[in-house]
Amino acid sequence: MNVYTTDKIRNVVLLGHSGAGKTSLVESIAYLANQIPRPGSIDAGNTISDYDKLEIENHFSINTSVIPIPWNDTKVNFLDTPGYFEFIGEVEEAVSAADAAIIVISGKNGIETGTKRAWEICEKFHLPRMVFVTEMDVDKASYREIVEGLQELYGKKIAPFHFPIRENEEFVGYINVIQQIGKRWQKDGSVVHCDVPDYSQEYLSQYREILMESVAETSDEFMDRYFNGEEFSENEIRSALRANVASGDIVPVMMGSNLTNRGMYTMMYDIIKYLPSPEDRTISGIHADTNEVYEADYDFSKPKSAYCFKTIVDPFVGKYSLIKVNSGVLKTDDILFNKHKQTEEKIGKLYILTGNKAVEVPELHAGDIGALSKLSQLATTDSLSTKNNPILYIRTALSTPYTFKRYKTLNKKDEDKVAQGLAKLCLEDLTLRIVNDSANHQSLIYGIGDRHIDISVAKLKERYKVEVELLEPKIPYKETIQGSSDVEYKYKKQSGGHGQYGHVKMRFSPDEDPQCSYHFTECVVGGAVPKNYFPAVEKGLAEAVLAGPLAGYPVIGIHAELYDGSFHAVDSSELAFKTAAREAFKKGVMDAHPILLEPIESLRVEVPDTYTGDVMGDLNKRRGRVLGMNPTEYKKTEILAEIPLAALYGYDAKLRSMTSGSGTFSYELARYEQVPADLQKAEVARRSELLKNKDTEA
Repeated sequence: MNVYTTDKIRNVVLLGHSGAGKTSLVESIAYLANQIPRPGSIDAGNTISDYDKLEIENHFSINTSVIPIPWNDTKVNFLDTPGYFEFIGEVEEAVSAADAAIIVISGKNGIETGTKRAWEICEKFHLPRMVFVTEMDVDKASYREIVEGLQELYGKKIAPFHFPIRENEEFVGYINVIQQIGKRWQKDGSVVHCDVPDYSQEYLSQYREILMESVAETSDEFMDRYFNGEEFSENEIRSALRANVASGDIVPVMMGSNLTNRGMYTMMYDIIKYLPSPEDRTISGIHADTNEVYEADYDFSKPKSAYCFKTIVDPFVGKYSLIKVNSGVLKTDDILFNKHKQTEEKIGKLYILTGNKAVEVPELHAGDIGALSKLSQLATTDSLSTKNNPILYIRTALSTPYTFKRYKTLNKKDEDKVAQGLAKLCLEDLTLRIVNDSANHQSLIYGIGDRHIDISVAKLKERYKVEVELLEPKIPYKETIQGSSDVEYKYKKQSGGHGQYGHVKMRFSPDEDPQCSYHFTECVVGGAVPKNYFPAVEKGLAEAVLAGPLAGYPVIGIHAELYDGSFHAVDSSELAFKTAAREAFKKGVMDAHPILLEPIESLRVEVPDTYTGDVMGDLNKRRGRVLGMNPTEYKKTEILAEIPLAALYGYDAKLRSMTSGSGTFSYELARYEQVPADLQKAEVARRSELLKNKDTEA
């Protein structure tokens, strides 16, 4: 592939609901650009973007793919992203490297949850955008309804550049709103001018008026001319639109058909004409030595620097680090400095990835997207620069995973392979997290949603040939006491020769700090228990609190006081007093009204206003307490609640079902509270049965 300068590059991320046609849109463009002999399809599993075996099997995108497509003298780097929210991390990584976005909408399905989410992502990352409506060859497709729906949601910045011409229920051409002329497709794909149909005149006037208002708002002179009824020339209109589209004040709406490859020529022309190149965008970092702001701004003449926005780990080809060059020109065998890791690495060869195919290039100019291979220390969100000019770019804030499951290796001998495989998956996907919960003897996998976790486990099996079983996670209950007790325990054992003797009298009560594990004090008088055995007593307590006598959960909030006891000059030992203390603890806790505590989470749920009643009703069923509601952007409401962690299992799927996929949630530990009596009784019985059978998964 040729080398492209900054002004001849466009980095465009494709966003939208799953199934809207993002991947097939890329196929159509690649075909028209003569990159592929024929367009692939999702059903056939032969598209450029969805090359992963799991993507082919599931018929939806899982990973972001970079597809660079040369068009005339410009290269458009398309970043094809997944549409399902569970893979939002892939989207966020792609958006961090993009300079503009195209929101793809299915003409048949209309505006969907993924459409709205795509818009919100563009707002968050300040991306100029276009809308492309696909499936206009489908009879049920309604371009007008989509335009009106977008205008209702986002106002006058929605500006249709074209709208369709239909004859005999077929998509035969389009009307150019700027030129006010019709264009009809020929069999060879070319277009010929035609008259605007009478039934389209009303919409042409309406859409053109929107454009003229936007043009008028670009300057006082244009505003005066607009109010005086003057017409703007086509060049004036296009110049004003170019500025407004690049700033995000105007969002063009276009349309076409991926199946018939119609509308792509016009879209590509408009991408190059209206969407900004990297040289029109700004990017800044921090100079690590001086702490001053470094304005990189995709300037090829400045010192080299780059940002790693994504990592691909393949068991066969190794590791690829996808980068965007933020300044300078990277060349083969350059030595770059990773300030985060304090390492210098020779980058070796430079690559351009097209799906899973890597093509070597001699250099990458500022603003371009490429790949580096086998840089062991480089991780996603790391910055690269020269050692004399160390630059740190702000790390992309990726979504936090809140859905979690317990996993267990099916074959014990594969445990090391599972650990290594999961580590590589986490290196590739920063929204996947593995937690070793040693206190509860379980391994947890966190993801954005159930589908995300399931796909990650499937990747583990496919790539690394090891399997794990997903289970319901164990809730980290704790035990404590509500009352006080005074107990005595004498440990006496005689087996020939020296025996064992330890005798303690202890008082147990709730501690002033309910979050501490235990607090040990002694007030022994007269040497009833020699001081040298006090540490052994405390050691016995330290062991005992790890698994309480009620249900085998860790114990917190206990004050233990040793006040009396006795010893034997020959048979007493540290082991004997440790054992006596441990057994006294068990008896003392059971005599002091023991209770189970469960984690209570502070929950935030954000949903469209229309779903608040359903969500609050469901929270009440889950023992949740709604504390309040706050209005947020885009006609949404944030619901604040407190809810037991145990009630959040399966909440991801339930919330998506209730809100058509538009609800999101987050939570953090607030405190521990007493478990209701009926639930405590059931849990104690369950644990008792498991512990009696010595089940290690209890």
